[in-house]
Amino acid sequence: MDAAALREGAVEAVDIAGWAIVVARVDFVPRAAINRCTHAAAAFLPGGRIRRSVLMCPAHGARFDIRDGRCIGGLYKPLRTFACREVDGWIEIDVPDEAPGSDERPVTR
Repeated sequence: MDAAALREGAVEAVDIAGWAIVVARVDFVPRAAINRCTHAAAAFLPGGRIRRSVLMCPAHGARFDIRDGRCIGGLYKPLRTFACREVDGWIEIDVPDEAPGSDERPVTR
């Protein structure tokens, strides 16, 4: 992903080798997490938003910190996060070699 395209506070959805990922720039650092709410299995984007590192699910309002995946103010499982870094103007995201399972893909309607 082109690092210049991701401004501070922005969140984008990308697909990397079959993995649905949300990428955000928080405190000038790129962060990445699975694009699947652990509460409703819905995708965060389109429709979701990020504020102060917290992703909000558009389906039911569940909130997760993209920096470490923890749920904020709820009892839902944490999000799976992915290591990422910025190198030579690109954001690199480390996803597993194996394809995501059905419990790691967002539900689509």
